[in-house]
Amino acid sequence: MTFALYEKSGRIATITLNKPDARNAIGTQQDCDDLAGALWRANDDAEINAVILTGAGKAFCSGGDLKAIRERSGIGPRATPDGTRANYRRGVHSIIKALADVEVATVAAINGPAIGLGLDIAVLCDIRLAGASAKMASSFVKVGIIPGDGGAWILTNAIGASRAAELVLTGDAVDAEEAARIGLVSRVVPDDQLMAEAHNLAGRIAVNPPRTVRLAKRLLREAQHGRLSDVLELSAAFQALAHETRDHKEAVDAFTEKRTPKFTGE
Repeated sequence: MTFALYEKSGRIATITLNKPDARNAIGTQQDCDDLAGALWRANDDAEINAVILTGAGKAFCSGGDLKAIRERSGIGPRATPDGTRANYRRGVHSIIKALADVEVATVAAINGPAIGLGLDIAVLCDIRLAGASAKMASSFVKVGIIPGDGGAWILTNAIGASRAAELVLTGDAVDAEEAARIGLVSRVVPDDQLMAEAHNLAGRIAVNPPRTVRLAKRLLREAQHGRLSDVLELSAAFQALAHETRDHKEAVDAFTEKRTPKFTGE
């Protein structure tokens, strides 16, 4: 059974991490391949405008599988440091790079614990919603390791250096309300309304012109670490592309004609 279930509905794809008995822990290279592959599948489908990422059962993702790590049989340590480094680059980093590079908009529906690698996967999504019972922790230090998935960069970019340092260096967990207060998630919703709200949000994204949404998402990513002068240049280039799309013309025509636009992705 695949670790990442994929379901398409209209312009929205839902990817569900599917090891509920293990709280959706990521244990094998195949798990990494499945999740990264599902993300790229959505990205390569021109009809998809938004992705919802969530977990089966009562957890979002509890991080790396500690049993596999202890046995040196999974995504973590190998026989030598060089082997371990290669293992991380081959597996865990493929998920991180996919989430960072896909142009389709991503929404994390955090339905329970998001721990370690699981937290960093959630935070790399463009928008994060949390169920009221969700817990989050960058708990690598608690098991004697560091954020080998790039979490130091991911959290610092999301919530700033001081708050990221507090989470990474203490390994402390925060509840959903605290996660919202410090910017780890956009907002908190009742557990039984989480997926409905995630679909509502994804739907509000998906009704917009697909190519424009992807350009806007890429611009947001570049703006996280680019100089204003560089972002202005990229904005002008992307805008030149957007102005030539049929969907832009349709949007302007629909506005002036006081009707609902019909976008085709062209």
